[in-house]
Amino acid sequence: MSAPLRVVIAGYGAGGRSFHAPFIDAVPDLKLVGVVTRSAERRAQLAADRPGVPAYDDLTSALPHADLAVITTPPETRRQLVLEAVAAGVSVVADKPFAPDAATARELRDAAAAAGVPLAVFHNRRWDADVRTLRRVIESDAVGDVWRFGSRFDADDPGTLEATPGGGLLRDIGSHLVDQALWLFGPAHHVYAELDWVPVDGGRVDAGFTLALTHNSGVRSLLTSSKINHAAQRELRVLGSQGSYRSNSADVQAEASLAGLTPASEGDRWGYEPEDHWGELRTASGTEPVPSAQGDYRDYYARMAAAVRGNGPVPVTPQEAVDTLEVLDAARLSDAESQVVTLEA
Repeated sequence: MSAPLRVVIAGYGAGGRSFHAPFIDAVPDLKLVGVVTRSAERRAQLAADRPGVPAYDDLTSALPHADLAVITTPPETRRQLVLEAVAAGVSVVADKPFAPDAATARELRDAAAAAGVPLAVFHNRRWDADVRTLRRVIESDAVGDVWRFGSRFDADDPGTLEATPGGGLLRDIGSHLVDQALWLFGPAHHVYAELDWVPVDGGRVDAGFTLALTHNSGVRSLLTSSKINHAAQRELRVLGSQGSYRSNSADVQAEASLAGLTPASEGDRWGYEPEDHWGELRTASGTEPVPSAQGDYRDYYARMAAAVRGNGPVPVTPQEAVDTLEVLDAARLSDAESQVVTLEA
């Protein structure tokens, strides 16, 4: 049996520590062998969490020890680190936002393709329990042909907003909501957006958004989020020719990870919405609860390990991330000009 693939994580903040490392640990074909961080606080956390796993000052020092580099540093540093890893022939998982704009995303996509190096983007929220349950409902044809999709993701977290090119909510939660909509319903051709701008540290940042997409499939998506209105709620809703489905989820994997729970500690209980957060399907036959599908970010990393071995595609391709960023770029333009933006086919 082959030795596990060696993984280094660049960055050990909340993302690296809670949303990457536990799921890398949970995949037998992956082994975390190093973390890139200069922070004394992060190094102390790493030593407590994973005794014996070395800390590196920079990615250059870590790459000779890696088969896979996970880039989860602040967005403004991501481009250079992805290019460095790709140039070294090391496979890459890049956190979201993948790039500040679609043009930079295409540059990274093309660099990885030219080097023949697997590159994936961490749009892990395709693997959320509520989204997996919704996809199962859609595929069962229980609501018939879908007409409209609504996704609301509010977080009471104003302290995390930063006045940087990648620090706004559209690039943050918006990356996930747009990726989910495109994954569920296919490409979009019309984009309309309204962003809520607030002052931060002498600049301004988008702290909320309403984003409307018209998909080529005919589905219309309405995606909304806020971090400043003291609301914390997730809601998914679809309307179709035969009925509707609605759920209010508990974001179980994120909450468990931030509480220090792991797939290893929870076993078969991992990733299911509690019964009081199950969605409801409404049709001519009446209303019925829909049991939660399992959400499991482990599957993302299992697929990535297979891709590095040459045994399948990466879990989220760079082109899919480009598609998401094209929508986000169009949303910024739409907000600035107060008009619907048409994407090129």
